[in-house]
Amino acid sequence: MNHWKRNIILFITGQTISLFGSMLVQYAISWYITLQTQSGLMMTLSILCGFVPQILLSPFAGVWADRYDRKKMIAIADTAIAVVSILTAIVFVLGYRELWVLFAVSILRSFGAAVHQPAVSASYPQMVPQENLMKVQGFAGGVQSATMILAPIAGASLLAFTSLELIFSIDFFTAAIAVATLLLYVKIPKRECVGAECKVDYLLDMKLGVKYIREHHFLIPFFLFSTSVLFFIAPLAFLTPLQVVRTFGEEIWRLAAIEIGFALGMTVGGFAVAVLGGFKNRIVTMIVALAAMAAMSFGIALAANFWFYLFFMVATGFALPFYNTPAAVMLQEKVDRDYMGRVFSVMGMLSGSAMPLGMLVFGPIADTVPIATLLIGAGIVLLLIGAAVLLNRGLMRAGRKPEPRKTAEADA
Repeated sequence: MNHWKRNIILFITGQTISLFGSMLVQYAISWYITLQTQSGLMMTLSILCGFVPQILLSPFAGVWADRYDRKKMIAIADTAIAVVSILTAIVFVLGYRELWVLFAVSILRSFGAAVHQPAVSASYPQMVPQENLMKVQGFAGGVQSATMILAPIAGASLLAFTSLELIFSIDFFTAAIAVATLLLYVKIPKRECVGAECKVDYLLDMKLGVKYIREHHFLIPFFLFSTSVLFFIAPLAFLTPLQVVRTFGEEIWRLAAIEIGFALGMTVGGFAVAVLGGFKNRIVTMIVALAAMAAMSFGIALAANFWFYLFFMVATGFALPFYNTPAAVMLQEKVDRDYMGRVFSVMGMLSGSAMPLGMLVFGPIADTVPIATLLIGAGIVLLLIGAAVLLNRGLMRAGRKPEPRKTAEADA
């Protein structure tokens, strides 16, 4: 096996183990709040706690990802999140189970995610030859989605028969395994710098990042496109558990079923992207996937039977990797390595703000307007966004696959 293949498999394995623990905590928090309150407003507050800190820290995290050792950054972020999890378990054992505790946990975990995300995204082009990025990202998405099938099953069982503190404890141990794997077995090339280049000037580095984005003209419309999609996909992403509880019943197995179905679709979709690669133009692949998700949004809104509802959730999950994977690969292919962290941090900041803003709008409305109505309206807007992007010549040019080239870092 090529060195880079062994290296990336170990990296993906460690991150997937960490993801499993994180997903257990995420489901536990979301389901606990949903079942305790059945309130769109409370769900919105929870989501804001999970995203706003990430937005605030992202500009700095992007600079760190471009200036510092990305391997250490990932390890530090995973370790910090693990410490938060074990402390939360202790707090719950002591009897503090108020909602504000879960909101505080979401805030702290969000800070860790802000550091983790740009470092991981910027590391892939260092470890993988450019012509293999789409396959590797699709494979990684498929493996991690398969893990997301197990997480809701485990989460529902643990929540039904054990306690929240046990779930938080499991997250601590999965993160520890991921960090050990990363530090002992994975090699991520360090960024070499000389003299003044090693000095971090946050204001200057941020200005250079903004300048780079402005000079590469496809980036701004691409960010606007992605942000708009995330804003209007918020009802589909966050309000479906609440819709299930209101429409079909409060049984935990129903909440687990839609998460498992969605993850199953993502697993198959991720491996399909790895094998098929999508269209020659990354943007076209994203638009087709967006149209499919909009259509599924209509189906979810109109489904009167839970099993039809579940089918549309599976189909939505299948379409999602055909949107997410080419979006990430397009940036990894087009952006200079020295600016990769900052560009991904901007992407993370925008995506981190778009969905909470969407929930600020749609969450409170969901307490007075049927969620089905919100899903239909959002689906129509998503179709209009896709049509507008197809008419943008700059984005369509940027979406074309580049000529294959290997990198010294990936071959090392």
